[in-house]
Amino acid sequence: MKVYVASPLGFSAPGRLWSEQILHPLLDEAGIELLDPWADQGDLGTGLAMPPGDERVRSLFAASRDLAQKNFAMVSAADAVLAVLDGTDVDSGTATEMGYACALGTPVVGLRTDFRQAGDHDGVNVNLQVEECIHANGGILTAEPDEAVAQLVKLGVKAR
Repeated sequence: MKVYVASPLGFSAPGRLWSEQILHPLLDEAGIELLDPWADQGDLGTGLAMPPGDERVRSLFAASRDLAQKNFAMVSAADAVLAVLDGTDVDSGTATEMGYACALGTPVVGLRTDFRQAGDHDGVNVNLQVEECIHANGGILTAEPDEAVAQLVKLGVKAR
């Protein structure tokens, strides 16, 4: 089973550490093939190293387009998506990847370890549209990484 991990975790050292030491090993132990958008950042580093100016902007624009297309291709190849939803609001890139997966009919499992309420009202834990992307194709929203992985394994039986 292939699972795409949608998350903002690659933006910070603590997020990368949690991914590498907790989340990814849980997926590996369950026999899940990880599709990690943070594993290859393409030419983004080249553009970021350039001095300000038009060449930097062109380089970053091209690298960003390439990354987005690569990520959509990985979502398309996934049997399921694990979306990390921590933060005061769901990361916009994560929400986009979830929406894309939902439109493809790919199950999405949400993982929110953040205890703060981020929903539109007390009937949802995060934005109602984001939460519907989880429920639409048989996913769950949980605060427990182990439960998220167990649900992914369960969904693998029904994967497209």
